[in-house]
Amino acid sequence: MIDHHTVERILDSADITEVVQEFVTLRKRGVNYLGLCPFHNEKTPSFTVSPSKGIFKCFGCGKGGNAVNFIMEHEHLSYPEALRFLARKYNIEVAERKLSEEEKERKSDRESMLVVTSWAARKFGHYLFDTDEGRAVGLSYFTERGFRRDILEKFDIGYSPERSDTLTADAAKEGYNIDYLVKTGLTIERDSRKFDRFYGRVIFPIHSLSGQVLGFGGRILSADAKAAKYLNSPESEIYHKGKILYGIYQARRAIIKEDKCFLVEGYTDVLSVHESGTENVVASSGTALTPEQARLVKRFTPNITILFDGDEAGLKAALRGIDIVLEEGMNVRIVVLPPGEDPDSLAKKSSVEEFRSYIEANEKDFIRFKTELLLKEAKDDPVRRAEAINDIVRSIAIIPEQISRTVFIKECSNLLQINESVLFNEVSKLRSRRQFQTRNRYPEAGDVAKTAAPQPQPKPRELRGPAYYSERELIRLLLKYGSHEFDREIIGEEEDEDGEQPTAVITVADFIVREVTSDELTFTDKLMASFFEEYLFHVDQGLFPGDQHFVRHTDPAITRTAVDMLADSHELSDLWSKKGTHIDTEDTLLCQVVSQSVLKFKSDKIKEMRNELLKKIGEADSRDDIQSVIAMQKEVSTLNNALHEISKHLGGRIVL
Repeated sequence: MIDHHTVERILDSADITEVVQEFVTLRKRGVNYLGLCPFHNEKTPSFTVSPSKGIFKCFGCGKGGNAVNFIMEHEHLSYPEALRFLARKYNIEVAERKLSEEEKERKSDRESMLVVTSWAARKFGHYLFDTDEGRAVGLSYFTERGFRRDILEKFDIGYSPERSDTLTADAAKEGYNIDYLVKTGLTIERDSRKFDRFYGRVIFPIHSLSGQVLGFGGRILSADAKAAKYLNSPESEIYHKGKILYGIYQARRAIIKEDKCFLVEGYTDVLSVHESGTENVVASSGTALTPEQARLVKRFTPNITILFDGDEAGLKAALRGIDIVLEEGMNVRIVVLPPGEDPDSLAKKSSVEEFRSYIEANEKDFIRFKTELLLKEAKDDPVRRAEAINDIVRSIAIIPEQISRTVFIKECSNLLQINESVLFNEVSKLRSRRQFQTRNRYPEAGDVAKTAAPQPQPKPRELRGPAYYSERELIRLLLKYGSHEFDREIIGEEEDEDGEQPTAVITVADFIVREVTSDELTFTDKLMASFFEEYLFHVDQGLFPGDQHFVRHTDPAITRTAVDMLADSHELSDLWSKKGTHIDTEDTLLCQVVSQSVLKFKSDKIKEMRNELLKKIGEADSRDDIQSVIAMQKEVSTLNNALHEISKHLGGRIVL
């Protein structure tokens, strides 16, 4: 358990903008920051970070919270785990009591697997640098290839010894549960025998955006023709090969700074390019580029340059990758390296300036790349030439932004000497056909299996009482403006030196609390009642809890609701103030807003009481005391009169 004082230190130190920028590219927009939401796929930014309030909110998917909530959601961590994550980031020592055996057993599989992979990465590093075999075999391999030790350490490069059970045996010796080594793929269990997956290989740990080790890649060093040259961790609870990019953890800051990402194919390509001084480089870990990987890059920059070998396999991979990146609305450029070269070899023999100069001189937009490549293959064959043009048009058609499509159509028209209107019509037909197919797609085999499987029942929609929204509005005003001045009242008859009577400030909180408690009104919604009771407790102590008290709350329901209340989906443009135009805002109309909200709250409460009485009157029969019914009718009449008076103050609205 983490003590309360340490939790407060972590929350005070965790700058929401700084934390989020580790994972999302943010652009300043007024007093807030805007970016693409990391929790759902979107092409128009709706993810907002408010430094002043210490919160994030996505107006697309609805997720929101403070820095701890962001880490919990993004890294799939529990509340204590997210606190420890931030404590490490800000170098805050976390003193915890030792967990009991029962508590240890309750730790999630995911956390246990991450502990095991982190331990394994350290162990592989130990084998590489601190053992005779590691230095003689693994380290000498990297030394011969010209890699510096600081780069190997930065990427946590390691080595797995030739003996087939070294890691598994060491794990058992140090008290780690072998089941978790099996689940992460570090250990293979076959015929009651357990052995290491990566034995006799140099190891490339694969990190998440936050630096957690999710899986491994291993390269064999022996000349065994039967063994695969590269081996990756299998899919697991924590590792999904198609959703992560090798080197993204080490490259993310450079990608943001350069506003560009270089994509290469292999682990050593990343190391070499990074070592040469170009740090904004990642690799697809030996797999074809996936939409999830493209979106991962897009969080940091919309600009990606793909570096491919000039052989046939490299060119085919380039063509596959282009459409995936285009479909995500990114700007893609291609660099095809000379025959016999790869990013590793090019970076090794080039300085930073030479490497960058080569890239700038040889990178092409996808239109020029596909045009030159496909028309070169088609030569003078009109059928193949038509197929090549259709292929290029299909790529243009998948671009989501209309302006970008128009620009590429014009460029394609110039390069291929084809009328623009012909290309526009073809692109329109392809897009219409694609939309129709998406809407009317026949179920595939996998879909049938999914349909046959039991489907999770949708969460029943929570029914809100008639007073819920007025209750919520009062709580929102308390959180946002509780300490603001609402009015002033005279506190004495004697005048001061200036001839004025002394006054006391009445805050928004004073007014709302007084109006609610003096009429003995209560909150029907349980969550709103929790907010008000906690707020009232602090006010009774002479304190204003403020919005941060609830944003940092240990109850996630209270935190989520507080963020929803405090997040502003719109900001007033600076242009209005520059033009000298006065615009009334909630702040300038605060007294009116608060007064009307209190009246609306009271009217809803009166309606609740009236409806309850009408229900009792309707259920009454001849056996009931007639005097009791008459009394209830009189009370209903009194409540109707009160509603009528409130409607006058609310601008003559009829309050039903």
